[in-house]
Amino acid sequence: MELPDARPADRRNRAASAEAPGSRQCRELLTELLRPIDKDGAEAIARQLIGEFGSLAAVLAADDISRVRVLGPGSAVSRYLGVVHAAMLQSLRREMLSKPVLGSTKGVIEYLRFDMAYAPVEQFRVLFLNRRNRLLRDEVMGRGTIGEAPIYPREVIRRALDVGATALLLVHNHPSGDPTPSKSDVVMTQRIIRAAQELDITVHDHLLIARSGWKSFRQEGLI
Repeated sequence: MELPDARPADRRNRAASAEAPGSRQCRELLTELLRPIDKDGAEAIARQLIGEFGSLAAVLAADDISRVRVLGPGSAVSRYLGVVHAAMLQSLRREMLSKPVLGSTKGVIEYLRFDMAYAPVEQFRVLFLNRRNRLLRDEVMGRGTIGEAPIYPREVIRRALDVGATALLLVHNHPSGDPTPSKSDVVMTQRIIRAAQELDITVHDHLLIARSGWKSFRQEGLI
């Protein structure tokens, strides 16, 4: 004798119990966030986005949410989440700029992690600072693949001279999620430090950003 199919509610309960820890809460919060934009489809969209990105933090940090098939570049949800992303990034940036960069480590890390930790490819950026360690420029100077980004020390130093920077904070991300510096990361950092020293430009640190955390080259004894 065939048994009837499980009721929809039973199937949903089993699916929820199989979710990764925290996924249900992420999905429920995202559903409520999207409900004013798409009342009927909010739950389905939230489920697909959490499945695609893994967490609410990753969804909000994504700079191109429209690549998800259920949305598309012109959808209201894509535009809405794009505005949320921009608003959060601007808020974190203003908080970072409220103090000298080296006096606001927490604010700098929060800003960089939101902007870079979930990026799909590796990025190398430089925070150019003045003598008071105030930010002059925040520029991405190299984008690459999931495993590496092209970095040219002479271009970094040339840009520092262009903007009148006397100090640098180097930053790059590891899309793999592991913030452990590689041997090539260390070699590249030393090359930039040597080039900067010739022109009395200080490299304060090199921060490595990833989903699972971050590392400071200075704290690790690599500078």
